[in-house]
Amino acid sequence: MARLVLSAAALLLLCAPPACWASEHRANPIRKVVTMLQNMEQQVREEGEKEKKAYEEWPRMCYCKTGANTLETSMEASKGKIEALESKITEQTEKKAATDAALKEHTASRAEAKDQMAKATALRNAQSTAFMKLKSDADTNVSALAAAVAAIEKGMGASFLQSSSANLIKTYAMEKANMPDADRQNLLAFLSGTVAYAPKSGEIVGILKEMGDEMAADLLAATKAEEEAKATYEAMMSAKTKEVNTLTAQIEEEMMRLGELSVLLAEDSNDLEETKDTLGEDTTYLAELRKGCATKDAEWEARCKVRSDELVALAETIKVLNDDDSLELFK
Repeated sequence: MARLVLSAAALLLLCAPPACWASEHRANPIRKVVTMLQNMEQQVREEGEKEKKAYEEWPRMCYCKTGANTLETSMEASKGKIEALESKITEQTEKKAATDAALKEHTASRAEAKDQMAKATALRNAQSTAFMKLKSDADTNVSALAAAVAAIEKGMGASFLQSSSANLIKTYAMEKANMPDADRQNLLAFLSGTVAYAPKSGEIVGILKEMGDEMAADLLAATKAEEEAKATYEAMMSAKTKEVNTLTAQIEEEMMRLGELSVLLAEDSNDLEETKDTLGEDTTYLAELRKGCATKDAEWEARCKVRSDELVALAETIKVLNDDDSLELFK
């Protein structure tokens, strides 16, 4: 470009009329060219400053400087959050599995305890029913024996044999009474009316009293067994009731904990997906930003090089024109 400017200046001087060189008051044509070139140089510099200012103030360019750092910071935060969420989700999943297993175990234990209580209650009811029947039969038989002893002792044995009490004693003697066979045969013979009874001997009365004592002892033993069975049942039911209540409280707590963990897992899973999406978007945008900024930087560097070449060419041309040898040559 300097050679072009110098050639243009030389051509201008050669074509100018000689009269213009003679006048000292007229402007020197070389000086005009130099001034023009200096103005061009100033204009190029000013335009360069304007372009530089516009380039530096361009929002995209400003974001090229800060946006990449901002995006990288955001991406690092997203990666850290993803790692923390994944660890948290793993921990919550393990807690949920453990809680679910405990819930199943406690539910099964409670069902088993309730089943044991139901079976124990059914057995207790059966035992109580059997005892009440035994007690009722014993009371009836004891009353019959007492009536028989009283009747025989009063000499009313014949009339007693016609009563229902005699039939009860007879049935008991045949089926339940624990006595020697000889006593059983004598008693049954008496109750059947086949053997006359001598009140003074007291044999039948003795047998009847022994039967009464046996009945009383059996009833006492049965009553004691009933009381022990009842106490055992009540103690067992008290313990099982506490166990069921404890298991119920644990089950309710575990169900509530499972609900809370399910909500937390859903929230954290959604947060994890959103964070991954954000990280992906930031990664894509950062790549696009770097590519765009690199293109813009390359364009700017190319423009700066062109302007620098222009300024160098202008400066060299001005230097050539201002050189004494050049001035002498043009003269």
